[in-house]
Amino acid sequence: MKGIILAGGTGSRLFPLTKVTNKHLLPVYNKPMIYYPLHTLINAGITEIMIISGRGHAGHFLELLGSGMEFGISLTYEIQETSGGIAQALGLAASWADEEDVAVILGDNIFQDNVKDDVASFEGGAKIFLKAVTDAHRFGVAELKKDQVISIEEKPPSPKSNYAVTGLYLYDYKVFSIIRTLKPSGRGELEITDVNNAYLQKEMMKYAILKGFWSDAGTFDSLLRASILVQQYSENKQSDS
Repeated sequence: MKGIILAGGTGSRLFPLTKVTNKHLLPVYNKPMIYYPLHTLINAGITEIMIISGRGHAGHFLELLGSGMEFGISLTYEIQETSGGIAQALGLAASWADEEDVAVILGDNIFQDNVKDDVASFEGGAKIFLKAVTDAHRFGVAELKKDQVISIEEKPPSPKSNYAVTGLYLYDYKVFSIIRTLKPSGRGELEITDVNNAYLQKEMMKYAILKGFWSDAGTFDSLLRASILVQQYSENKQSDS
C-alpha cells in the first residue's frame, strides 16, 4: 500500500498565519503540522508516500522533508494547479499509485491511533475512520446500523450520529476510476464524500472507530486544540516512561 498526503488549499481560515507559508507547515506543538500525518503513514508501515500541495509554497515541503531519507522512506511530490477539491487532488496520484491500494490522509489531521493493523488487513473496497465528536455538524457524518455504514452526509445541520468521518481513508485502486466519474459539487469541487458514497452504494465500505484523540487543525481554535492534545499526550508519555 502506498500513502498520499493531501496538503493543498490556501489556508484562508488561518490568515494571516498562512500569508507567507502553507498551512501544513505551521507548528502543532513542537513539530510542523505535516510531520503528524507523515508519521501516521510511516507508523502504519507505509514507505512510499506522495505529498500533493498547491503552488506557491510547494518548495517549502521539499526543503523541509527532502527525499524522505531522514525518515527511512521514499517521498514524491505533486502539484495541484487549481483548487479543485480533495478528490481532484487525490486523482493526481493515479499513475504514481500504479494500481496499488492507497492510504489517503489530509495534511491537517492529527491522529493518536496507530492504524498499522487496518492497513495490513485491508482487502479492497474502502475503509473510513470515525471519531465521536460534540460538533459533528462541522464534518462529514456517518450513519451506522450494526456493523455497516448506511449513509454519509457532508456537514449536515442535523447530524444523524455524532461520528465524524476523519481525514484518513483506505482505498483500493478503483478509487481513481470513481474520481473520473465525479461531477463538481455546488462549491465547484470534486468531493471526497462523493467518493465514499460511491463505495457505500457498492456495499464496499468498512469503518473503524478511533480510540485515541483526533483533531483537524484548519482553524485557529482547532490548531490550538491539536497543539494542546499533542502536548498532553507527550507529557503523559514522558511521565509513564
